[in-house]
Amino acid sequence: MPPAAPHRARWLIVILLAAAIVCSHPIWLRWAGAALVRNEPPMPADVAVVLAGGWRGNRILRAAELVRQGWAPRVLVSGTQYYGWSEPDAAIDFAVRHGYPRDWFVALPHGAQSTEEEARIVTDRLRAMGVKRVLLVTSDYHTRRAAGCFRQVAPELELRAIAAADPDFPERWWQSRQGRKTFLLEWLKMLSWRLGM
Repeated sequence: MPPAAPHRARWLIVILLAAAIVCSHPIWLRWAGAALVRNEPPMPADVAVVLAGGWRGNRILRAAELVRQGWAPRVLVSGTQYYGWSEPDAAIDFAVRHGYPRDWFVALPHGAQSTEEEARIVTDRLRAMGVKRVLLVTSDYHTRRAAGCFRQVAPELELRAIAAADPDFPERWWQSRQGRKTFLLEWLKMLSWRLGM
């Protein structure tokens, strides 16, 4: 074999591997998105907790549906302030406009700037309420990190992460600008949390 042949063979292998990666991108990109999601089956609980965010109402409506199905008697709605408006109050109003009774919901306004801060504030309230079993409701892409934060802060709670489907994070998230932003931001937050930053 001429001396140039091994060099060409290495380049051919590199090109074939690159082609395989490009052609299989729907598989590994879907897997990378699915790795952010931890959707657990509901259990009978003392309360459902809706985390801040979810501007389209998917989180609050998913929690309300859990109450309607009998999994929890009420929903604790966590959130901050925006332009002088209370996020929990806005979320509750949204659920009421969708036909759910107002007395199912309890607002928990706070000033948390991260999921870790929110976990500490919410679990303090849950302990004060004597809660032992929680359905933690958040957007699907946020479930793994959120459940990890809460389990770290309150290991005594029996907790299930319940995913609320998010239109910004479809199965083929890489095909939309918002899906790509959501994916990248959540992975950065996940890595930052894992590194204790």
